[in-house]
Amino acid sequence: MSADERPRPTALITGGGTGIGAAIARRLAADGFHVVVAGRRRDRLEETATAINVDHPASASTVVMDVTSDASVRDAVATLARCDVLVNNAGGALGVSSVEDGDLGEWQQMYDTNVLGTVRVIQAVLPLLRRSPRATIVNISSIAGELVYEGGGGYTSAKHGTSVISATLRLELNGEHIRVTDLRPGMVHTEGFSLTRLHGDQAAADKVYEGVDRPLVAEDVADCVAFVVGLPQHVNIDTLVVKPVAQAAPHKIHRAPIDWKAGD
Repeated sequence: MSADERPRPTALITGGGTGIGAAIARRLAADGFHVVVAGRRRDRLEETATAINVDHPASASTVVMDVTSDASVRDAVATLARCDVLVNNAGGALGVSSVEDGDLGEWQQMYDTNVLGTVRVIQAVLPLLRRSPRATIVNISSIAGELVYEGGGGYTSAKHGTSVISATLRLELNGEHIRVTDLRPGMVHTEGFSLTRLHGDQAAADKVYEGVDRPLVAEDVADCVAFVVGLPQHVNIDTLVVKPVAQAAPHKIHRAPIDWKAGD
């Protein structure tokens, strides 16, 4: 069988219909993967996959998957013949209340998506990954997985959980060929993240990025995933933290123009 006849490697991307997940799907498809775009909203999944297939024919398919449901994850993964790369991107933040005033329903939802959802998908996909020579798991955490800030107790707790899963799994898989990367983005300007977190308040969502010169965009995170996945199989990036230059820390963000120098 020639190289052109070999099956393309498959990447499963959860939360793949929009934002960072969709950008990762586009990038991995461009890099030669067949991408399986997974999420709850069939319409957004189909929209993303259709656009990918225009540029890269037969490179994308979809599967409806709710990472908070054991049955949904099990049934979705059962449709896959192979999986070489798993990108656990489904997650997100809800609310900015203090610990004292926190909505425990929101805390539970964040834990179920960011932590238990990540575990559900890993458990379901590991048998497929063990058969792949390119087996790689990329868990999309956040700088909230290593730092805390006021009003972020629920989200930082959940993302700490995501990061701990990566670190623990890496220990437990030691001796196998499967790579595990914890990717921790800082401020990423996407269509839905802050809008969802702030319960649909567009003005408040816009203010999050107000005055920030070049926050990260979804494609920047996708480039990081492509870098991790594209390295030789014996090379594992344990933790990759990526922030815009304007963001030194969650609590220190430069909100004014930066002199990028002419031509840059």
